[in-house]
This record gives sequence, structure tokens and C-alpha cells, in this order.
Amino acid sequence: MKQVLQDLANGTTILIEAPSPRTSAGSLLISTSTTLVSAGTERMLVDFGRASYLQKARQQPEKVKMVLEKVQTAGLMSTVDAVRSKLAQPLPLGYCNVGVVSEVGKGVGGFKPGDRVASNGPHAEIIKVPQNLCARIPDNVSDEQAAFTVMGSIGLQGIRLAQPTLGEAFVVTGVGLIGLLTVQLLRAHGCRVLAIDFDAAKLALAEQFGAETCNPAQGEDPVAAGMAFSRGHGVDGVIITASTQSNDPVTQAARMSRQRGRIILVGVTGLELNRADFYEKELSFQVSCSYGPGRYDPSYEEEGHDYPLGFVRWTEQRNFEAVLDMLAIGQLNVEPLITHRFAFDKAPDAYRVLSEERAALGILLEYDAPLAQRAVSSVTLNREAHFDAAQPVLGMIGAGNYASRVLIPAFKAAGAQLHTLVTAGGINGVIHGEKAGFAEASTDMAALLASDTVNTLAIVTRHDTHANFVGQALAAGKHVFVEKPLAITAEGLAEVEAAYHTAYASGRSPHLMVGFNRRFSPQVQKMKALLGAVKEPKSFIMTMNAGAIPPEHWTQDPAVGGGRIIGEACHFIDLMRFLAGSPIVSVQARRMGDNPGMAITEDKAAIILGFADGSFGTIHYLANGAASFPKERVEVFAAGRVLQLDNFRKLKGFGWPGFRKLNLWKQDKGQKACTAAFLSAIAEGKPTPIAAEEIFEVARVSIEVAESLRHMDSVQAKEANTDA
Repeated sequence: MKQVLQDLANGTTILIEAPSPRTSAGSLLISTSTTLVSAGTERMLVDFGRASYLQKARQQPEKVKMVLEKVQTAGLMSTVDAVRSKLAQPLPLGYCNVGVVSEVGKGVGGFKPGDRVASNGPHAEIIKVPQNLCARIPDNVSDEQAAFTVMGSIGLQGIRLAQPTLGEAFVVTGVGLIGLLTVQLLRAHGCRVLAIDFDAAKLALAEQFGAETCNPAQGEDPVAAGMAFSRGHGVDGVIITASTQSNDPVTQAARMSRQRGRIILVGVTGLELNRADFYEKELSFQVSCSYGPGRYDPSYEEEGHDYPLGFVRWTEQRNFEAVLDMLAIGQLNVEPLITHRFAFDKAPDAYRVLSEERAALGILLEYDAPLAQRAVSSVTLNREAHFDAAQPVLGMIGAGNYASRVLIPAFKAAGAQLHTLVTAGGINGVIHGEKAGFAEASTDMAALLASDTVNTLAIVTRHDTHANFVGQALAAGKHVFVEKPLAITAEGLAEVEAAYHTAYASGRSPHLMVGFNRRFSPQVQKMKALLGAVKEPKSFIMTMNAGAIPPEHWTQDPAVGGGRIIGEACHFIDLMRFLAGSPIVSVQARRMGDNPGMAITEDKAAIILGFADGSFGTIHYLANGAASFPKERVEVFAAGRVLQLDNFRKLKGFGWPGFRKLNLWKQDKGQKACTAAFLSAIAEGKPTPIAAEEIFEVARVSIEVAESLRHMDSVQAKEANTDA
């Protein structure tokens, strides 16, 4: 299938061939018939992509601050690499899709193959969309009309926040696509509408839809026009659908509003507000969030949990349905808004028009390729690739941020033969597979497992999939590198261990490796060498200044990410195990006490490990520290000496004969050395760099610590009752 992408590094719009996505629970596969280009949002993305690095920085000052903080902790070169990598990842364009359902995932209700639906899917021949972001199209609404559903929902949500009543006077500032739809929806509510814009052609359309108009480009004063329109009382409400860096739309809205008027920001404007303008009139100002309630809520959008209609009457999906109903009864007229039509294969031409013709409004892309031609599970990226079966031939599952930015380059640098990159959506597989030199991109994991050529798998997917994928890979006779964690439950870990031992019992000798790269970093290797001369027990203090992550982030979900202890602190459990060089014999854990304003306490905890040789150590995993403090610090106290490592850049020795420091220009957490050691073990028949039993031990301890922290409430309650 084909999809439109935007290169944020240089602003180029590209059309790429990619494997079609696979359906999953709670989602639909849709074969696209029509999509609408957003003249506002997508033009802004194209312009941003074409801007220089300096211009990009000026447009995103909050991102600049994040970059400067990263420089302090990771170093300049690592930060530059990260920024370049981020800008080098093309962005899928589009969010106004119409098509026919070709497949429904497990648990989907209310949809069936053959249904025509509108959704917020991108410009692609086949898309996968969660069920709550789709709505069935009435029979008397054409595909072209339905393509305006999502746009209309954005305007409708702003109107719902404004709560207009019959006969009120409303202003719409900025009458692009969303503004013109908003004018019509307000008219349908029985409101009088004044449209403000600098474009006479757009104002002519607003007049066609029943609005009065004001054109500041012709010297007309918006505030005076608003006051006259409201018969001197001030308008009841203003909906701002303009896109500008100026503060004028908000300032003007406040000055033309009546006492206790309502101002809703749907577009993007400057927000330097004058308190007096709002204070004296007790004005309400609210920012509208996209299509409506449910937007950006993973439980609603990704997991398909709807809000009860009796409590949340209008969700984003129900707003889609309302717009479609308005189209069906003729209350919304979108025909005058269509200015251009392009065949999907000519999509780059559509974006050229979008950039060069500022008067362009509704640009439609039309799809006519047969479904059989679109639905492909793999795409060849390198027809010249040849593979030596006696050496590691790599297939990778997953191409998210860490995989694409760190692991794929690490495997490539280590000389891996890159065969197939499998992803759920297909697009990332092509983008990163082509860049790295993979032979194929695919969405078919079963074919990868069955491949006679691929003998090694790297698994870099969401944490809850690791144990199952590792088990399948071992059963298929593959060597396995899995990004941490190995498993997020004791049951999952038991299944992996069973699969590993079964593989050995059958006569195979698979290598199983977890991406515990910290132990392979050059400075940790130096620490290990220095500690090798110390025969007495050691004390460790390891601090992970992890930073806060929202409670709704998937890594915080115990069922998906396993939580941050299992998913991230396992790195330092392994690192301490490596530096101690002795089995873990005791585990204690304590987390921060409950606080009404603190949603997650598991990621603010201390872990104390005891080792068979008498060593012990504490891991402080903290999400409540300052970003300017080192992100990762390792301290070792032994035999009257101390080693201190900050951010895998600066290593200091205190009291070590012949050693004072080992500093690096660039942060090195050992990813390249880790992958190189794994591949070398396979190629040369050497033992796996980390023994399997040690991997299982660290996974077991990580799960035990997380479970202990999660049940601490009940333990504390028992202690309190005992004291009483």
C-alpha cells in the first residue's frame, strides 16, 4: 500500500510503498476511498519542515528548553544525534479519512466488513484505526462529503464548549475550512454569525452560508464591527478558528464581547492576554481540544472504553456522528469548500498547491487502486542483498524510537546482516528499514518466524509482548536478542525459561540475550576491571533520576509496560549484579508513601540488594528529581576506595592507585558493544555474553521488587494494626 509522509528535515512530501497494517484487538482495517487535506494543520507542517533549524527552534521554544536540559546530562554530541534523528523521521500526514471496512479486530462492536466509515486516519490506502475514532456514514452522504467529518467535529467541539442558544450573536474569527464549517453549525443552532478574515474569497463563502462579514485587510475594525453586529451590547461569544502568532484575535474577541461573554480558542494564536480585558467583563476563555471528550485518552481511544452517554453526551465519536447527521439532512454544505481534487498517486502535487496557493481550501485525494493491490504484507527494500547463512542473519520486530535511533544503528555498526524489519503498522518498517539497509519490511511476524534464512531475532516491542515473542522465537529455532524487560510477570518469565530449556533439551543451543547494555559501556568495563582486584565485599549506591512520566503513559501500566521498576530499574539491578559478580540472595524495597496529589509512587522507590559474597547495594529509582541533576549515577565503595560514574560520561576514582578519571566526549551506554558481543558469540560459537541463568535471575528479582512495592499498602496496614 501507499502512504503520504512529510520529511520534517527539509519539508519534502513523499509517497512511499509500505506493507499494509495488521488489525489488532479493538481496531478496524479500512480501505481508503477519499481523504481531505487539512489546509491549516498540514500547511503548517509543510511550512515547518521547510524552515531552517533556527526557524524551527524559534517556533518551538519549549523543545529548545528540553534540548538544553539534555545537553547538561547526556552531552552535546549525544543530544545533537538525538535531535537529528528525531527530525529525520518522516511524519504521516492527514487525519480526515473515508473508506470501507475490510476487517474488524477482536472485541470490535457496531462495525462489519463493507461498512463505509469516516475516521481520523491518515492519507494511506489502508489504515488501522481504533473503533472509537470511526463513525458509519449514512447512505445519502457521499464519500467526498463525509471527508469533512473530522474537520466539522473540531468546529463542533468548540461550539459545544461555547453553549450557544437560539438568537445569540456569535463571531467566528478565521474562516478557513474549520471556520466555514463552524459558521454553518452556528447558523444551524439558530445564531446570528459575524465572520472575520483577511481573505475576501473566504468571506464571500461565509456570506453564502448566512454570515455577516468583516475584512480587516480592507480597513474594517473587527471590534467596531462586532459591537455594531451585536447592536451595541457586545457579542455573546467568539470562536477563534484562525492560525496566527498574533495576540490580536484574542484581544479583539475580549473587547467585542458582552459582560460574561464566552471565548473559545479552536485554532492557534498568541496568548499574551490583557487581564483588564477579561477581568472587567468576567469573560470565560477556554481552549477546545480537538474532536471532543476522549481525545488523547488511551483508555477511550486505544482500549475502546466508551464514556457512558448519560454522563458524557458528546464524545469525539458521537461528534463525528452528529456532523454526518448534519450532512445527511443538508444542514452542512461542503460542496463550495472543495477547491481541488487529485488522484492519490499525485499527492505531492496536492501539497505543492497547498503551499503555493494560499486560497486553496478543500483539497481531496481520491483512491482507486484495487484492494488486492494494496494489501501486501511485505515490501522489498534491497533487491541486491545477499546473506551468509553461517553468520547471524537478523530479523527485527519493532521499529519505535529506541529501536530506530539506537538499536538498529548498533546492529548495523556491529556488521549484522539485516534481513527483515517487522512492524505492526508497516510504515516505520519502511522508513527505518530502508535507511539502515534491511532487505525487506513486513507486517507478517509468522513469515519471519518461518524464514529459513533468518536465524537471529531482535525483539524491540511493547513490554507485554516480550515473553510471548521470545517463546515463539526460541521454539522456531532462532537466536534471540530482546530489549529489556524479558518478561513483566512471573508467569511470562516461567514460559520463557521453559521455552529456553526445551530448546536446549532438543539439541539446539540458542543464544538468549537481554539488552542490558550498561554493563558493556567502556566506563563500567573499567570499573569491573578495577573491582576485580578487590577481594572484600563492596557497597553500591546507584541513582536513577528517571524524571516524571504521566500516569497514563503505557510504561506505567502494569499490564502493558510492567511499570517502571520492571521496565527500567531492571537495568541497574543487572548492572549491580554484574559489578558485584555474585548471586543476589536478598531483596528489600520501599516506595514513597501515598499522597493525594501523587498518582504514581512505584517510580519513587529504594531497592536494597544483598549478594552471596557479602556485598550489598541500594538503587534509588526516583521520578521526582531535577532534570539538571545527573540522570544516572553509580557509586562503588570498596577497600577504602570509591568510584563515581555520572551519566556514562564522567568516571572518577578516589583512592585508586594509578587511576583518577576516565571521561568521554560523548555519552556511551554500551549499546554498540552489547549488540556486537551478542553477534560475535553467535558467529564464533562462544558463550552468550550474559549467562541465561543470570538473565533469569535479574528478571525474577525485578518482578519480585515491583510486586513488593505494589503490595506495600497492605503490608503497612498490617504493621499499623499490629502496633495498635
